Amino acid sequence: MTPDDLHELPIFAGLSDEQLAELIAGGSEVEIVPGEDLFHEAEPADDWWVLLEGSIDLVRRTGREDTVVARMAEPGSWAGGFRAWDDSGVYLATARGASSGRLLRVPATVLRDRATAWFPFGTHLISGVYRTARTIESTVRQRESLVTLGTLAAGLAHELNNPAAAAIRAVDALDQVCAVMMTSLTRLAQAQITADQFSALESLRQGLSGPPADLDALARADLEDELADWLTRQGVVRAWSVAPGLAAAGIDVAWCERAAEALPGTALRAAMEWVASTSSVAGLMAEVKDSTGRISALVSSVRSYTQMDRAAWQDIDLTDGLDSTLVMLGHQLKRGVTVVKDYDPDVPHIQAYAGELNQVWTNLIGNAIDAMDGSGVLRIGVRRDGEHVIVDFADTGHGMSAEVAERAFEAFYTTKEVGQGTGLGLDIARRIVVERHGGEITISSEPGNTVLSVRLPIQTVGER
Repeated sequence: MTPDDLHELPIFAGLSDEQLAELIAGGSEVEIVPGEDLFHEAEPADDWWVLLEGSIDLVRRTGREDTVVARMAEPGSWAGGFRAWDDSGVYLATARGASSGRLLRVPATVLRDRATAWFPFGTHLISGVYRTARTIESTVRQRESLVTLGTLAAGLAHELNNPAAAAIRAVDALDQVCAVMMTSLTRLAQAQITADQFSALESLRQGLSGPPADLDALARADLEDELADWLTRQGVVRAWSVAPGLAAAGIDVAWCERAAEALPGTALRAAMEWVASTSSVAGLMAEVKDSTGRISALVSSVRSYTQMDRAAWQDIDLTDGLDSTLVMLGHQLKRGVTVVKDYDPDVPHIQAYAGELNQVWTNLIGNAIDAMDGSGVLRIGVRRDGEHVIVDFADTGHGMSAEVAERAFEAFYTTKEVGQGTGLGLDIARRIVVERHGGEITISSEPGNTVLSVRLPIQTVGER
């Protein structure tokens, strides 16, 4: 390797042949072998790597998978060498050969010595900026993660609380109702009813189909009063507690008259309690089923949102991620936001990082809720546009000024007070959409109609 090999690279512009020769003498040429690692994530960044030709992939470990976060393919691209400026610097990713080529490898100590000799002021400036930026970035990212986790955890706890509480109430009630049912069965046995009489009662019970669908609360109360009066005339103790269960089963006075024809008087009172308790058991079991089903659906939505136990890069239906995100943010939407979905059923699946896109949806939906002060209409549309899929988020909030819209994608820029929002800035959303998926995110805003559009390429397996 000679200085002529480095002159054409923009990163070395302004260096003399003597300086380039010093750099080459302190370093070494490394061959790129496709599939082989050059350095590893989290290891000390003791070397500075400059691409001369070929390409390498920068890979991060995500869960149990390796995810390509960037590709170095432009001659003059560089990585590592952070220990030239910070003794704690580590590689941010693993470098893996993508295509044959070569690199200039310079130890961080040599890079620091040469930089100090050639640009002493610049070396001090870079060192200070690097350490300050790393400290701020680490603190901000930690806070963002905690805020986001807290927001989603609070929302999930709120959503789980109602069905869990309903299930607990139903189980407690089941305990009492089952006790009444067993007592009434004992009393039926003591009344010495025959097998035919019990079969007739059971046939009448099985013929019940529940109350009419159009039976409103007032009509149901009237029916309960009629049943209570009839039961009292038959000598049923606590008729007021038995009548609601009978009404819930769809029983009227005519049904009771048919039951009275099949059973003697003493057995009738126990039979009415037994029928009412069996109806209550069925209703409470249905309530438990609905509540636990709701909890199961929430857990399923969490798994879909977090992409637990799934590959990072996968074939996805965008609407699944949108729906699971809406579930995660359901407690915020219930305050007064109406969600209108406009999903084109013909939109194809795409290849994408599903978990990362769910972060984008969380950010955009959360921003829309904040913009509407928790009350308004949020429209979410999914449509195809040629070889792309477009996801639109339109809200009826106060909108963005031209200045805010222009700066919205800047790192660390926000218009919210400390502690507000999800902690996921539009800068992160832009990076996920643009850098990770090759897409585009745009803003169109006016009072009452702010639209953020995410444009993603339709990729098939193997296109990435």
